[in-house]
Amino acid sequence: MSNKPLLARLCLAAAVALLALAAVPRLSAYRILYAEQYYRLYHLHFYQYPDDTMENIYYLEQALKADFANPLYALARIENREQWAQYRTLFKMHVNLKLVELYLTLGSKYDKQVAYFYNAPWRDQNLESLKLAEQTYRVAVGYWDEARGWAFRLPRLRFNLEEIQAWEDQRFRILTGDLDYGRIIAAHLGRLERVRREFEGMDENTY
Repeated sequence: MSNKPLLARLCLAAAVALLALAAVPRLSAYRILYAEQYYRLYHLHFYQYPDDTMENIYYLEQALKADFANPLYALARIENREQWAQYRTLFKMHVNLKLVELYLTLGSKYDKQVAYFYNAPWRDQNLESLKLAEQTYRVAVGYWDEARGWAFRLPRLRFNLEEIQAWEDQRFRILTGDLDYGRIIAAHLGRLERVRREFEGMDENTY
């Protein structure tokens, strides 16, 4: 993912700072080198606060950059080179999908579903928030394109890797069009643009 919007770089910087302040004691005795190790640090929060979401974004973006561990330590049982290749492709697809979901979650924190007339006194703040939401959604588009690319690299699965059956199901849904984050994100962006125009049309007489 090159030339990411400023928001993505800010998210990464914030996550690094968060880890430096809060997670170093927990991680200092555990040297993280491999993609699977970063993936295992990803965890769902009951409340999706922005800092929690950015922390998970950091872990998964690092997982995409890191080398894979030896097949002995894979997240599925690997018995031959062909299974190893299938596993790595599904891993890349799955992690990109998770990043789509995380960026959509982050964007929802800044998005405004409706431009209520009584929000007119905070018109500029709402427009800035919508700008952040749009940037975040556009980062999600890039990860969706990556996820689709990895899914289509496997026109058929030669092996059933039971431990990551859910990833295989995700691939099937992408290939059949049942899972289409592109359509979902486009709907978010279309609604966001309509709300932006409503805020831009507000003035001192709106409220």
